[in-house]
Amino acid sequence: MLVVLLMGSPVRPIYAQTADPVVSAPDDQGEFDEPLDPDQELTEFPDFGVEWPDLEQVAEPVFEESEEESEPALAENDEADDQTIQTASEELAADAPLNVYRPTDALAETAYRISFDGLPEAIGEAFMTRFNILSVLEQYRGDEANFAQIRRRVQSDEELVERLLRIEGYYDAVVQSRFEADGDERLEVIINVQAGPQYQLDEIALPGLESALAPDPENFRERFGLESGEVINSDRIMDAKGRLDLAMAENGYPFAETAEPELEIDHAERLGDLDIKVTPGGKYNFGSIVMDRTDLFGPDHVQMIARFDPGDVYQASDVEDLRRALIATGLISTVSIDPVVAEDPAAVDIAVNVTPAPLRTIAGELGYGTGEGARAAASWEHRNFFPPEGLIRFSGVLGTQEQSGSIAYRRSNYRRRDNILNGRTALSVVDRPAFKAQTFSVAANIERLSNLIYQKRWSWSAGIELLASRETDVTGPADATGRETFFIGSLPGLVTYDASDDLLDPTSGFRLSARVAPEASLQNGSFFYVRSQVDGSAYFPVSDKIVLAGRARLGSIVGAGNNRIAPSRRLYSGGGGSVRGYGYQSIGPRDANNDPVGGRSLVEFSLEARVRTGFLDGNLGIVPFIDAGNVYTSSTPGVSGMRYGAGLGMRYYSDFGPIRIDVGTPINPQPGDSPVAVYVSLGQAF
Repeated sequence: MLVVLLMGSPVRPIYAQTADPVVSAPDDQGEFDEPLDPDQELTEFPDFGVEWPDLEQVAEPVFEESEEESEPALAENDEADDQTIQTASEELAADAPLNVYRPTDALAETAYRISFDGLPEAIGEAFMTRFNILSVLEQYRGDEANFAQIRRRVQSDEELVERLLRIEGYYDAVVQSRFEADGDERLEVIINVQAGPQYQLDEIALPGLESALAPDPENFRERFGLESGEVINSDRIMDAKGRLDLAMAENGYPFAETAEPELEIDHAERLGDLDIKVTPGGKYNFGSIVMDRTDLFGPDHVQMIARFDPGDVYQASDVEDLRRALIATGLISTVSIDPVVAEDPAAVDIAVNVTPAPLRTIAGELGYGTGEGARAAASWEHRNFFPPEGLIRFSGVLGTQEQSGSIAYRRSNYRRRDNILNGRTALSVVDRPAFKAQTFSVAANIERLSNLIYQKRWSWSAGIELLASRETDVTGPADATGRETFFIGSLPGLVTYDASDDLLDPTSGFRLSARVAPEASLQNGSFFYVRSQVDGSAYFPVSDKIVLAGRARLGSIVGAGNNRIAPSRRLYSGGGGSVRGYGYQSIGPRDANNDPVGGRSLVEFSLEARVRTGFLDGNLGIVPFIDAGNVYTSSTPGVSGMRYGAGLGMRYYSDFGPIRIDVGTPINPQPGDSPVAVYVSLGQAF
């Protein structure tokens, strides 16, 4: 009989001797019915034909083995033991059968390769993954070794293979290896496996589970999932234990515990009995949030962030979600959340202890963009200047085409989790080929958008924007330029549906978004117009390493003529997030100075293949792409006069998202377009 204690995988067997039928069994109190007689003769074993050895006779050793068994020790003693190894190797070769590999020089360094013979078809990928990680042969395969060293590695790996086979239920497996020359001056190590039958589960016991409140025991047992007659597999047993733990933690049992699985193997019947002791503890609801430290925010704010209310059935996933949401505030460096006994015997309070993170940040940026020139930016922020979660940020930009300063306010988790209240006032001077503008603006909005913790299906934002802007525009039939002042009020809104699988690096699904901004402009009288834009993108996995991605954009402004709309409020195309290969805002109609003037409608299309390579551990990718787009002075977009750009990009897939470098060129450029444009950013182009 074999008793196995499953402490994870691979399992470690513990052998236990079964009681002899002649010996009396203990009673209920653990005492034996009659004392054991130490002088009693041993029971005769039938068909046991080997005589007992004479203990007085000194046995001659078959061969001498070094006390040092590790690979490094063998390597250190190579010079001292060369002659011993050579002699032993020659004797072994002389006595070996004809089908056994005979090394001509046992001390010669040689390379080798590894193969298996006889592995069952039912063996899963986990077997080879574990073997490659734990194998001594694999660990040193890149290093040449002599025959004695290789044999020692083989012996170690034979034991490893037997252990790995037991994980998958092969308890009678016999593993032996042989050596062959593969013809390329290399040694082939062939691990022969005679797996035998897979053992099956017989009785499955979960003692203690019945102490949970009905009907939970039945539900938990069903969730556990294993049944008698299934093949014994240690991985499946541990998975079943994990499902049981999760089921209890998700259904009101915060203090539930399960012991390590114990498996008793019957070799005669090729069966195994599984026993897992379960301690459910009491069933509880959520109580109150309790905190020792409240200088960042108080328990009321934490309760507002939580996705559970007092009285809800306790769920461990809700506690983990709260922990991640608190980390996402950026205000704390560590957090612990634990259920504790409450005054209400049917509830557990949630004890939250936090360690504050640095709250102030100074940031700077230097860069250069094709079509945008040099740019330097700096900012200072305090993320909890107005508790709770009230951020204030001062920022400034100094560049060849832009100089600006702004003050921003942001309150995260405003009245509801993931709601963000924003306020901003800014003064800017912009000098781009498309327009020149001196603008003072005040804006506020409330938004509910996706973040790296929670990617939402539906996102939205709504707000108000007021600005005064003095801008240079093209006026008159001779394309003369002049400055005009615009006073504009806008009510921008956004709604997004995201069915993609990842926020920064989608590989399947699609996204749709719509922007609408009714605007009123005061400039030689008042007039109204509506700016709108629709974006869509889709992602199609071709294989594990190739994703096809496509994007389309339509934009329109209705209600006013092109020359009445402020240049900064018109539609433009071209650049890294638009039609790559062209300068920023450079596509579309142009004035007498060959500068873009913008329009009232646009259309854009993009298609690219995201191909992962095998370089840098599979984290490097290449992206061939082709883009198209144009801007029109009419309010209805068309497809005439499309500008095309193509190029090649590189992606480095870091832990926080892909880093993008795209190099594009215009296929049918307009006069003055640069032959090459480069774009660098975090995340995919769309």
